[in-house]
Amino acid sequence: MRHEPNLRIEKYRNNDNPIGPSPPGANYGWFTIDRVAGTLEIMSSGSGQENGWQHVSVSLSSRTPTWDEMCFVKNLFWREDETVLQFHPKKSKYVNRMPFCLHLWRKEGQEHELPPDVCV
Repeated sequence: MRHEPNLRIEKYRNNDNPIGPSPPGANYGWFTIDRVAGTLEIMSSGSGQENGWQHVSVSLSSRTPTWDEMCFVKNLFWREDETVLQFHPKKSKYVNRMPFCLHLWRKEGQEHELPPDVCV
């Protein structure tokens, strides 16, 4: 995750939200980004809050985020040289608390193995 203070996300911080305020510059908190195609609602747990997993969820009110929107959010919270994942777990592990929501994950201190370049 980007080093704190992360100034890229500060203008999007929303302290009037269901999870409460977060300090300026922190990578965790609630963020709202108004875009032409809708408002992105982003919740980030920051670094190490989820058993060493960095986690950011991205949702809109009436549709699932696009690939470009997820790339935009990835670049706000992580550096170019970091691999970030989206999982499709087995059905028994699904947690679906909000429709139209996707998640980005990265395990701290670990470089994720990727398929060969020709496959990516």
